[in-house]
Amino acid sequence: MDRENLKKQIVGRYDVVVIGAGHAGCEAALASARLGCSTLLLTLNLDMIAYMACNPSLGGPGKGHLVREIDALGGEMAKVADQNLLQVRLLNTGKGPAVQALRAQIDKWGYQRSMRLSLEKEPLLTIREDMAEEIYTESEVVAGVVGRSGAVYECRTAILCSGVYLGSEIFLGDLHFTAAPGSLTPSFNLVKSMQKLGLKFDRFKTGTPPRVYRRSIDFSGLTEVPGEPEAPGFSITGSDSPRVQIPCWMTYTNSETHAVIRDNFAVAPIYSGLIKGRGPRYCPSIEDKIVRFAGRDRHPIFIEPESADSDELYLQGISTGLPPAVQEAFLRTIKGLEKVEIMRPAYAIEYDYAPPVQLKITLETKIIKGLFFAGQINGTTGYEEAAVQGLVAGINAAAQINKNEPLVLKRNEAYSGVMIDDLVTRGVQEPYRIFTSRGEYRLLLRQDNADLRLTEKGRQIGLIDDEHYAVYRKKKAYIENELKRLAETRHNPGSAVEQFLAARSSAALQQPTSALELLRRPEVNYRAYREWEGSVLPSLPRGTLEELENQIKYAGYIAKQEQLVEKTARLHEKLIPADFDYQKASNLSREARQKLEQIRPATLGQASRMEGVTPADITVLILYLERPEALGAGSERKDEGADDEQRS
Repeated sequence: MDRENLKKQIVGRYDVVVIGAGHAGCEAALASARLGCSTLLLTLNLDMIAYMACNPSLGGPGKGHLVREIDALGGEMAKVADQNLLQVRLLNTGKGPAVQALRAQIDKWGYQRSMRLSLEKEPLLTIREDMAEEIYTESEVVAGVVGRSGAVYECRTAILCSGVYLGSEIFLGDLHFTAAPGSLTPSFNLVKSMQKLGLKFDRFKTGTPPRVYRRSIDFSGLTEVPGEPEAPGFSITGSDSPRVQIPCWMTYTNSETHAVIRDNFAVAPIYSGLIKGRGPRYCPSIEDKIVRFAGRDRHPIFIEPESADSDELYLQGISTGLPPAVQEAFLRTIKGLEKVEIMRPAYAIEYDYAPPVQLKITLETKIIKGLFFAGQINGTTGYEEAAVQGLVAGINAAAQINKNEPLVLKRNEAYSGVMIDDLVTRGVQEPYRIFTSRGEYRLLLRQDNADLRLTEKGRQIGLIDDEHYAVYRKKKAYIENELKRLAETRHNPGSAVEQFLAARSSAALQQPTSALELLRRPEVNYRAYREWEGSVLPSLPRGTLEELENQIKYAGYIAKQEQLVEKTARLHEKLIPADFDYQKASNLSREARQKLEQIRPATLGQASRMEGVTPADITVLILYLERPEALGAGSERKDEGADDEQRS
């Protein structure tokens, strides 16, 4: 559409246009609107806002940490999740606090209603049903979005949160057709529009399990997985978890199940050659599990509720792209599912994503000013990963409009920072999922201290309101005051505390000892100590006592990680000029020059984490940064193996 025709079709002018109303789009739109920007949220279908297209749950190791971080920065996901809890559990309680995490079953229909209401109540936010077909620019700066309806939406920034709806194709055995989750029509023209702007795209694959009727399952021989009413929710401002929680159930595949699936590999699209995109390694289909883990005679299946108001159940752990008849055949070999009735068949889906090395650390594209990408378009998988990207992109789009500093989270500050740094520095070879193991400073990035790490940032940005901030300040003050009091409280050998220690099989005192030192003993906990003192605990925000106890018990380990952060901070934060000429850095390896030129990391820390960049390259790069006049001097460094390549 030429510029004159574009002007005739303009229906609105906005600071920010957000394309897509999934979990990334909702957070992006709310953040930009709450930061004073007139915002338009475009969605394919108003009834599919915040749709949980896959599992009806949030959290788990890494993912639960992200939800807590979203809450601490002023996002919406944690609050909406707490309003719609069906069941909540704290995982990994037998392990250290770094890997403990909440996992919750969510009422997916309630979640949609609550999130849509939050969007509709935001005064600077407009929601509109339309498919974005084109992003147009002026002098390599975003200028507007064209909808399939012909409407033109002028904007100063745009955030693309398209999920798996770009060029998507659904597979059911040999049958495949263009479609997106929820039976919506995928977008094809938008990718073509962005390719014309110079952006690159590739293909990934994912899938979902079948959904089945509750009435068709025999629960009598299955293992019940109950909730934990005492477990907290996600938001520091949330209400208590529901006392009556809907249980999940557990069953297993078996050798007969595996035989049925193997007999139908010829019509499994991941093996028949129909699907080209790579799928998530950490969430494989049941076909893939049987091949990759051939020695296992069974795989677990969790039967999860989708809503309190529905008899539809989700079969976690058994996603597949096999034909519906084969799905029914292998499901009926499983204990409890012998008479199962499928409501929604499982399917595999292939879709377009944009390799995230094309982004700055702010999630803005490198070649188009004002265009941000967030969510699965960046090659990630999961609601939580998408939501936090949307939040960061929304904050940074608003920062650009308001001429404020962007939000850039460091790897030692948040798993959100770990993930975004991984994406833009290393790129993705498969759908990216956050894990606690991806962070170098896991003990600093616990889920219980997410609010202490990030709430001040959220407040400074402008997304933490007075009520939220007051709750956070109450938690922070209690912890600080108690640590000081416990350090100053002394107990002498032979005093009344000896009986308290003996009752817990804890060694007698040999010298005067502070209460803080006593509480570092594994067998002594804070609640029991307060009861012994005769103190009544005040009403405190969620997680206050857990955070206090973790700070006490793991003080030595935490101090070591903090020292490591300080030691490496100078290197990791040293800036590389945006116009640094890597081609003149002749003493860098050829591979390093190519990778650095392509990705253009902002700091030495980012450069050090790139594939193909060695410690030797970093040493050379430091020298060039300290002596810019050396660029272009010296002979080109020969890569290892170059002679072998020439001989071959």
